Amino acid sequence: MPAAPEPEILAAFEAAKGFMPPHEGLALYAAAVEAGRLGLPLLEVGTYCGRSTILLADAARRAGVTALTVDHHRGSEEQQPGWDYHDPETVDPEIGLMDTLPAFRRTLHRAGLEEHVVALVGRSPQVAAVWNSPVGLVFVDGGHTDEHANADYEGWVPHLAEGGLLAIHDVFPDPEDEFTGQAPYRVYLRALASGAFTEVSATDSLRVLRRTGAGI
Repeated sequence: MPAAPEPEILAAFEAAKGFMPPHEGLALYAAAVEAGRLGLPLLEVGTYCGRSTILLADAARRAGVTALTVDHHRGSEEQQPGWDYHDPETVDPEIGLMDTLPAFRRTLHRAGLEEHVVALVGRSPQVAAVWNSPVGLVFVDGGHTDEHANADYEGWVPHLAEGGLLAIHDVFPDPEDEFTGQAPYRVYLRALASGAFTEVSATDSLRVLRRTGAGI
């Protein structure tokens, strides 16, 4: 039976600002708990306000490892003013730009998980370029353009340990979902085509793959 979070963790997840539905969150949590058995950090690309970070942090706590989450906190393309996913509450009134870092910190504080998370504030390719340690999980949930999705994949998959898990969110095979999920879908196909991954599970738009070989 897949590992599940305690009710208070699930409640904190559901109360946090974000877009991942609970059933996908449960699948991510189960993957994170499994990956945590490798004894390596669990890494997320795309923090937003920390909704999914809660699940990774609790899984990391269970395993005695650290959850890492990477984001510049200025919002993805679809979260900017004028787009459907824009939330005016995330805009810094002084500079007029999105800043989700304060909301993220409040989310972790409310969940009691601050000490289990290291927030890496910066652009994913820049952080990945200076990272030099293996991780047990890479959760790709950042920008939804081909440029950003591929950069996240290319930057972080080389750090994923053999036997580790690659989770990709917002995988939508339907071409009608070009803006919201086709880039993650193409990254998912790229991972399978590389021969380095074996699919573990598919829960709506969440795909989980295990690294079983070299190459990306």
